[in-house]
Amino acid sequence: MDTSIAFNLGPLTIRWYGILVALAFALGSYLAYREADRLKLLKDELMNILIITIPSAIIGARLYYVIMKWDYYGTHLKDIVQIWLGGLAVQGGIIAAVLAIALYCRLRKLKLLPWLDILSPSLAIGQAIGRWGNYFNKEAYGIETSLPWAIEINGVLHHPTFLYESLWNTLVFALLLLLSRRKHHSGAIFAIYLIAYSCGRFFIEMLRTDSLMMGPLRAAMVISVVGVLFGIFLLIFIRRQPVNKLDQPPQDSPTNSPQQKGKRQSSKIQDAKKDNKDKQDKKQDSKQDKKQDKKQDSKQDKKQDKKQDSKQDKKQDKKQDKKQDSKQDKKQDKKQDSKQGKKQGNKYNKKN
Repeated sequence: MDTSIAFNLGPLTIRWYGILVALAFALGSYLAYREADRLKLLKDELMNILIITIPSAIIGARLYYVIMKWDYYGTHLKDIVQIWLGGLAVQGGIIAAVLAIALYCRLRKLKLLPWLDILSPSLAIGQAIGRWGNYFNKEAYGIETSLPWAIEINGVLHHPTFLYESLWNTLVFALLLLLSRRKHHSGAIFAIYLIAYSCGRFFIEMLRTDSLMMGPLRAAMVISVVGVLFGIFLLIFIRRQPVNKLDQPPQDSPTNSPQQKGKRQSSKIQDAKKDNKDKQDKKQDSKQDKKQDKKQDSKQDKKQDKKQDSKQDKKQDKKQDKKQDSKQDKKQDKKQDSKQGKKQGNKYNKKN
């Protein structure tokens, strides 16, 4: 009995490997969507990243596996596209996915590390689920053992290395989920994922019997060492970056989406309208102030003119009064002088 087949739909065969891989992508996408919503990042950008990342990961995983098994696929080219039969190298998929996300972020002028942080827990739980596809395909098992949890492959008991990696990735997922709820530097979640996953994969790979080889070395172990070193380097590098606060959008959050650009443009238009209104109000106020100043100046000028006129009038009146008084005094003096002259003349005449 072929345990890899889940059911048949007429001529179409549905295999457990494909179902579990699809389930892994679906659950990972849902978790990433929830995380983006919690951090108040743009969900449209996340959907675009997922649309690019999922096929890139599948192509990268298959291409990595085919290159490592080129001795076979070089003479069986038709089998290259038969991914439902297995043959997806997880590490190749991770490399291709990261490169695709980096290219998208560069084209969209977005920061890369926050998006890698959001997708890392999804990647870990997706790997934990996808590894069970190896169980149904009877692959990715380890050396012979007599342990109680050993699985039987062709009548022989082996280490269930796919189970070990599934459990390890589940623990990595729980760790990343816990750390993502605390303050952290942008890129720290992705760096810890690289270190934790690569450490587990390095030791589990020692038990496998179907490892892809890179010369005399196991390819997965070589890539795991590189992953650990890169994760450590990334942790050292990002310590210089600001720490993201819990339940707040990170400083590396994207801001160049069409929606935000539209909001910015509308806000700029509103600000420009407000500025124009303020300018017009200022102009009107200045005009009114000038009018009021002119009125006040004219009133003050009139008052001053009136005061000056009244002063001049008073001065002129005083002068005229003085003149009249002097004239009257002179007349009176003349009259008195003439009267006295007449009196003296009369006296003189009388004496003579």
